Amino acid sequence: MDHDRDERPADDEDGQNEDRDTPQPPQPRDEADALRDLGIDLDEDDDDDDELEDLDGDDRDEVTVEIRGLSLYTHHGVTPAEREIGQRLIVDLRMAVSDCDATVTDRVEDTIDYGEVCQLVALVAQQRSYKTLERLCAAIADRIVSDYGAEEVWVKCIKPEPPIPLPVEDVAVELWRAGDVG
Repeated sequence: MDHDRDERPADDEDGQNEDRDTPQPPQPRDEADALRDLGIDLDEDDDDDDELEDLDGDDRDEVTVEIRGLSLYTHHGVTPAEREIGQRLIVDLRMAVSDCDATVTDRVEDTIDYGEVCQLVALVAQQRSYKTLERLCAAIADRIVSDYGAEEVWVKCIKPEPPIPLPVEDVAVELWRAGDVG
């Protein structure tokens, strides 16, 4: 037997090879093939932003950036003592990001930078005193929507040691706000 010879099955009487007519399993695809199917040109010479122009907005992933347990010392409350002495406040946030190109580009500039958001929340929470957590949540949400263009923002402010005469684990206020659409 000659091992160097190509051992293909012989054609049948119609000139067809039975093995060629048998459906073949799909071949494994790599990430580059999947991106090409989406219309993204992978030429290294092109600018990264050009790849995103061909993506249909309806096919985009929905991204939520979440921050939990941001601990700040603030001066919010109804009583003068709360506003004067201050207390610890915990802030949780969720932000829906529309058109999050970072899922493709892997660049922090193409999403909401949660480090910057933490700094912004600290600034908003510490630059003035509010009597209610509701107003503080609204002020935080307003700044996130205006500064980062978040599609939706959920803010929760928690007082872990509220000044009330009954034992409670904590008190909290949650606010959800939709950003400007369009």
